[in-house]
Amino acid sequence: MARTPLIAGNWKMYKTEREAEEYIQALLPRVSAVDGVDVALCVPFTDLRAMVDSARGSRVEIYAQNMHHEPEGPYTGEISAPMLTELDVRGVVLGHSERRAMFGETDKALALKVPAALEAGMVPILCVGETEEERDSGETDRKLRQQVRDDLAGVSLERLADVVIAYEPIWAIGTGRVASPEQAQESIAFIRALVGDRERQAAESVRVLYGGSVKPDNAAELLALPDVDGALVGGASLQADSFAAIVASAPR
Repeated sequence: MARTPLIAGNWKMYKTEREAEEYIQALLPRVSAVDGVDVALCVPFTDLRAMVDSARGSRVEIYAQNMHHEPEGPYTGEISAPMLTELDVRGVVLGHSERRAMFGETDKALALKVPAALEAGMVPILCVGETEEERDSGETDRKLRQQVRDDLAGVSLERLADVVIAYEPIWAIGTGRVASPEQAQESIAFIRALVGDRERQAAESVRVLYGGSVKPDNAAELLALPDVDGALVGGASLQADSFAAIVASAPR
């Protein structure tokens, strides 16, 4: 089954609104003629409205980087799905390793957030992946099995294929290291098989991205792997030209 590649840039805590506006004006002409690829920018909360307005009518969709599972409530500092959808935000990154490691985001919380995003009509990008210690000790499959099982527990079989899963080996995020094509393919195929354990048809349709030091010079090789359906791009997404080059590398 053909799966449309998704190239998503995760800006993390970079770019003021002014800087974001300069970026989007530089990016849009570079990707306007690229067909057969979905493109998303995952931007800080303060940039969301400006980016949605500037990208409207283009092929670039705007995603958030986190959300709370409740639609409202006494959760100081949090943002809800209705707040995002009111701005026409189309998706949200959930469970990024930095959220898990630095801010204590748990699989229990993600089991609530992922279905909440789907119910709100947004595309959830669920991040999963192992640490360097887990990789070296042969624990990669165990870690991925636990995360996929627990984080998708609240998603119905009918909606499984609507989740995007990003495999991000934590040891390759912001380090300059990158999983070998063999490592990336093996882990992403394993994630697809885990989805298939719940629903075979969903496994054929679900998009699984690779994230971890993706750059223009390694993107084409990674994106050509049979089970890789795109990339979650960190540092290389902060420059319009390098992000556009990665978008152009996606097979279609």
